[in-house]
Amino acid sequence: MNAQSKPWPTELRIRDKGNILAVSFDSDESFDLSAEYLRVESPSAEVKGHGPGQETLVAGKILVKILSVEPVGNYAVKIQFTDRHSSGIYSWDYLHKLGIEHDQIWAAYLQKLEDEGKSRGG
Repeated sequence: MNAQSKPWPTELRIRDKGNILAVSFDSDESFDLSAEYLRVESPSAEVKGHGPGQETLVAGKILVKILSVEPVGNYAVKIQFTDRHSSGIYSWDYLHKLGIEHDQIWAAYLQKLEDEGKSRGG
């Protein structure tokens, strides 16, 4: 991989009975992304809105699992979750960002839940 190319996935695997999406990149990075994390950070309009400031906090997804991962062209995947959500298109860049910035993104999510008096539970 040269300095200007972006990390490209080499493997995506659903593990732990749908609880984890394991993603490996050609940059020798690999991430285990939980179904809950992927669901609450879905790039769908339902979650992210149609512009800045339109995000919706998604709570109560601790039990959600991944049913399937389907390719979208050669640039992304669509993930089907057990709560029937499947409208998010996860680009390779977005999956990489979710892996690299996991700790910060997850901490911010947990803080928003607390601030709004919501929970991860169902």
